[in-house]
Amino acid sequence: DYKGQKLAEQIFQSIILVSAVIGFIYGYITEQFGWTVYIVMAGFALSCLLTLPPWPMYRRNPLKWLPVQDLGTDDKKPGDRKPKRHTKS
Repeated sequence: DYKGQKLAEQIFQSIILVSAVIGFIYGYITEQFGWTVYIVMAGFALSCLLTLPPWPMYRRNPLKWLPVQDLGTDDKKPGDRKPKRHTKS
């Protein structure tokens, strides 16, 4: 559903942003760029774990599809129909 997609996107962006800020501050303090990368990668992995599987919190508002409609076509098999020919223009 669309509300679930919006929630997943908000969670994903929030976790990435928070991990990037924390990683930058920690990397700046320790003067190690590697820690910044590790923290951002951990945030990315956490956000993927929380947003990629179809958790029930993302399926609270399912879409209501229209019922299947019978078009009332003849009882012809698909092989019985003549193929349509396109005219050249």
